[in-house]
Amino acid sequence: MKRMLLGVAAALLAYANDLERARELYSRTEYRQSLKLLDQSSQRAEPAALALAGRCWYQLGDFKRAVDALEKAVAAAPRDSNYHLWLGRAHGRRAETSNPLSAPGHAVKARNAFEKAVELDPANLEAMTDLFSYYLEAPGFLGGGLEKAEALAVKIRARDEAEYHADLDRLAERRKQPDIAERQLRAAVELAPRSAGRLIDLARHLARQGRHRESDQTFAKARKAEPSSKLVLYAQAETFIEGRRNLAEARALLEQYLQGPLTPDDPPREEALKLLEKAR
Repeated sequence: MKRMLLGVAAALLAYANDLERARELYSRTEYRQSLKLLDQSSQRAEPAALALAGRCWYQLGDFKRAVDALEKAVAAAPRDSNYHLWLGRAHGRRAETSNPLSAPGHAVKARNAFEKAVELDPANLEAMTDLFSYYLEAPGFLGGGLEKAEALAVKIRARDEAEYHADLDRLAERRKQPDIAERQLRAAVELAPRSAGRLIDLARHLARQGRHRESDQTFAKARKAEPSSKLVLYAQAETFIEGRRNLAEARALLEQYLQGPLTPDDPPREEALKLLEKAR
């Protein structure tokens, strides 16, 4: 009996070590290495391993395999809000990349998954913001709508006041109300002055309005707020390229972005390389 218990403990430890190592590889954007480790694990069919595999496939752009893995994770652990969230994201990307016949089906599945994620955990802010994005962007016949987005924004306010104002900015942009959008962005920045993301949103808005000097100054504030954030480099380079200005500086920013490690929250290296080509 003692040997058996020791054997079980050793197996559990090996699984935990495999999963932690796979998560570490994922955090370093080494997605294929993470998948290889998971595939070799004796517990590869466990919900946590399936969910991590799905996220790896998602990051690699193989959304079909991502959906397959995440559906298995949700079936094995149907009460996990984050599994439904990532399943929604995978179906969303399948909707964006599929043919016109199958895209609506994936869009509806994405909405259902986001709604389930919020139902299971009303405090899951990522799920709420992804569902808000769906309502904002999707047409009514797929379950979207500005009224639904606005109602959800009110619920988001109870969790994150700055996110609420950022969401109102996006609603105002859709309604072609740039003055209201800017007021909401500035309110978000005032509530989270050390957030590079909020400053980036404002800088991009100012650039779209042709207020390039103010935009550049706001990007500088974002870099000062979060000196280690690589997203600021990417966002400013992208903004320069979209406006066809300061292309030499855009190239320098992207080259700096591509140096050193990235995280899963950063735009993929492949996207930065594509952007770099546009700046040539």
